[in-house]
Parts: sequence; structure tokens; C-alpha cells
Amino acid sequence: MRPLLLALCLQLLAGCATLAEVAGTDLVLRRDGTRMSEAELIAALAEADVVVIGEVHDNPVHHRRQARLVRALRPAAVAFEMIPEASEEGIAVFRAEGGSNAEIGPAIGWERLGWPDWELYRPIFEALGEAYIAGAGASRSEVRRAVARGAAIAWGPGAAEAGLAEPLPEPLRAEMEAEMMAAHCNRLPREAAARMVEAQRFRDARLARAVLRARRRGGGGRVVLITGNGHARTDRGAPAYIGRLAPDLRVLSVGQIELHPGEDPRAVARMAPYDFVWFSDPWPRPDPCARLD
Repeated sequence: MRPLLLALCLQLLAGCATLAEVAGTDLVLRRDGTRMSEAELIAALAEADVVVIGEVHDNPVHHRRQARLVRALRPAAVAFEMIPEASEEGIAVFRAEGGSNAEIGPAIGWERLGWPDWELYRPIFEALGEAYIAGAGASRSEVRRAVARGAAIAWGPGAAEAGLAEPLPEPLRAEMEAEMMAAHCNRLPREAAARMVEAQRFRDARLARAVLRARRRGGGGRVVLITGNGHARTDRGAPAYIGRLAPDLRVLSVGQIELHPGEDPRAVARMAPYDFVWFSDPWPRPDPCARLD
């Protein structure tokens, strides 16, 4: 092969390797778009009092990663969006009587809670060791009350302290309503979207409260919160409410984002409302809006 042609081929191969490296879907980026290894991510998270790890609920890759992070961080307590607060005491009794972490799901009737299959989440529970388990999920009746009457009334005393008494700034409210409508295939009336935004605020604040309870019951050590990516947002999700209720705590958030073909991971990471973004392939699933057409 002629030297000039060889040089050109090598340049092309190098360029392709660089693109493959950047676009790889097992990729962790800081908020500024710089790359880091999983070990570096763990080291960074180990500096936090509270680590919020987001997920797309039905993506098993995300749950396996959560399990690895929990095992590495060895938190004193772990709060789960998926577990109702009402189940927390029962879980403590179950474990005290010798129940295995791997059997917590069946013990609390996981199949009735409305989340993806327990087997997706079981690796996280198996990684917990002796960490205290907190239920961070609100009951259906509480969420319905937030929808009907607003987050502040559903919260009750202390709503102002939690940041629920004042209305959201109008641009933020409009943004959240638009996202809620898009999440419901753009078939949700704006009035209904506004009520669901109130429920979202309530649930984010409840997640924050569960984290603080978990920290107390875990002896003041590090807490991990397992939750959906929407609740893991630093700008308006549970981390923002933790900051409101306990401003002295250092909170770091990991969003797990499914990277689609053609998307620039660095651009996504710079715009994503997380301290760190861990990309994955999209998990195969049917389009929930297709059957509505």
C-alpha cells in the first residue's frame, strides 16, 4: 500500500476509533462532558453524604449497575422509590427474623406494587448487606390527594419548609407540564398535566424526606436513593428537596440515560440535570403510544 494511502487509512481508522469511544453506550461522563471510568465514578460518589442513582425502570442494565455501585459504596442505608413507606417496618422485622434480602420482594408483595419484575431489582437488594432499607414511595391515596388538592395540602404541616407552599415559577411549571403531556403521548389535557405536576412535586419531596429518615436510622452514614431518572434530577427532583431540607448534606446524582443513534453523548451530558451521566443502549420495548393511534 502506498505511504499516502496508508496514512489516510490510518487517519480514518483513528477517527472511527475515537467516534466509537465517544459514542459507546457504556460511557460515564461528568456534567461538563469529560469522560471518567466506573472506578473514578465510585471514587467521586464516595465523597457524598447522599448518592442518588437514577434509572429507566425496565432497563436491567441500569439495575445491574446500581447493584455494583451500592456494593462498592457500602452505604449505611438505601431508600427505594419502589418501596412504600408503609412497608419499611415490615421489611425491618422480616430481616431481623432472618429473612434474606433476596426475598424481600416476594415478602412485601412486589408483584402488586406496579413496578417491573422483582428479578430486575433483586441484584440491588442482594448488594445491600446490612444497610437499612427505607421505603420512599408515597401511597396511592397520598398521590391522589396531591393531584386533587396540590402538593402542599397533601404534605400537610411543614409544606413551606419542604418547598411545597409556594407555586413553581411559571417557566418551570410550563416546562414540567409539557413534559408530563409528552410522557402521556400528548393526549393529556393541560389541566390534568398541571395536577400531575403537583403529584410529582409531592413525590420528590417525599423521596427527600425518606432519605433523611434513612440517614438517621442508618446511624448518620451515607445514603443511596434508588429512583427513576426524573426524580434524580438535581434541578427540581429529590436532590433539590434534600438540599432544601438538609442544606449541609453533599448530594451527588447519577442519571442513567439511554443513548439513541445519532445523539452526541457529550452534548447530552452537558444539558442533562445530573452530576454524572452513565449511558446505555436503549432497552427494546414497544412504543407505548403506537397502540393509541
